Amino acid sequence: MRLGHVEIHIAGSPLHCRWPKKPTMTTFSDSCSRFIDATSDAARRRVLWDQFVAIGLPTTDDEVWRYAPLKEFHLDDYEVSSEPALLERASEIDELTRDAAMVIYVNNGHLDAVTNDLDGVSVIGVTPGQDFGARSYYDRYESDAFALLNGALSPSTITVHVAAGTTVAGPIVIVHTLARSAAWPSIRINLERAASAVVIECLFGGDDCVVVPLSQYELGDNAELSVSTYQRLSSSAWHIARSTAVLGRDARMNQGVVGLGAHYDRSRNDAEFMGSGSTNRLHTTFLGSGNQVHDFRSHQRHLVGRTNSVLLSKGAVADESRSVYTGLIEIEKGARRSDARQTNVNLLLSKNAHADTVPNLDIKENDVVCAHASSVGPLDEMQRWYLESRGVERDVAERLMVQGFFNEMTDAMPASMAALVERDVARVLAASRVLSS
Repeated sequence: MRLGHVEIHIAGSPLHCRWPKKPTMTTFSDSCSRFIDATSDAARRRVLWDQFVAIGLPTTDDEVWRYAPLKEFHLDDYEVSSEPALLERASEIDELTRDAAMVIYVNNGHLDAVTNDLDGVSVIGVTPGQDFGARSYYDRYESDAFALLNGALSPSTITVHVAAGTTVAGPIVIVHTLARSAAWPSIRINLERAASAVVIECLFGGDDCVVVPLSQYELGDNAELSVSTYQRLSSSAWHIARSTAVLGRDARMNQGVVGLGAHYDRSRNDAEFMGSGSTNRLHTTFLGSGNQVHDFRSHQRHLVGRTNSVLLSKGAVADESRSVYTGLIEIEKGARRSDARQTNVNLLLSKNAHADTVPNLDIKENDVVCAHASSVGPLDEMQRWYLESRGVERDVAERLMVQGFFNEMTDAMPASMAALVERDVARVLAASRVLSS
């Protein structure tokens, strides 16, 4: 055996991984096998597990994982359990759910409870790894190791179905509590023709956990969905999330993704435009502190003409934290008169903080409008001077400027979630040692 390259045989297939620190992953793989064998749909799960075994974990040689701290990540630090954890719900949940039309409680990926019955809305748990959109699950995620693990190891895919023509009056709130070593939450939201809903999703807990959520949104013709997701996990957690939206004709998707927690926070958010007139607006934001890494990625794939995507990603990094933004706008042949724009703005709050930004365009059609812009820089000295000239102390002025930087993002969130995010941002800034430097 060569150091850094390990071959493990599970169910007859070799697993190629590169972990200099731990050359085996017996604990993790054994717990996975026990979990899969105990399920009623083991055959389906085994196909996805075997594909994961075949491709192994990604490495920094893969361009899409180039900036990730994978040398610190070892699957054998984690185990998969078939039992939900016994957890106390965070105090902030009451405020988050106060005005909700429905609350869905998810415990380590297990559907725990649903409050209220809404006409035209159903919530059920189904077998994970189901086909999505026009593609099979296997085909869509065959090269994504973590999505394959989610399909193999999630307790179930919690599916929220909104019937045609239904307008949900208040927000549907999904509360995730995480405590077990490894968690694989799986959410699918399906809106039929002309349906409308607002969803708030928040992740709590996660001490020493790896949390791998997979979210899928399917919007029928003329449907409208607003989803706001807030990741506020423990600083010892690894959060590796992926979402995909499939949009029908004249469908409208508004998505907000916020990351303040976790040691490594990765969020990939994709959209596929299947019907003309469809629109996707995506806002992503983060605040890094300590030695956190925030890694935000998106892929807006315009498959038909007269579609629209607008992406705004704003974040700040303090202390020795890092951020990565990679966005791809892809205009396929035939998608004439599509309009796609992406903007990434990064604020450096410390000399030791770092931000990478990689916006990309892949245009295969004429008669389109595409644009991208990115910036990385410190706080504006003139703005700070202005506040100080009005008697505001320097450290207070800096915190006001950073909070103002995030206002554009929080203004687009539901009020209950915005209040929680704003308090957390203020708390992180107050604990930061770098703003006065």
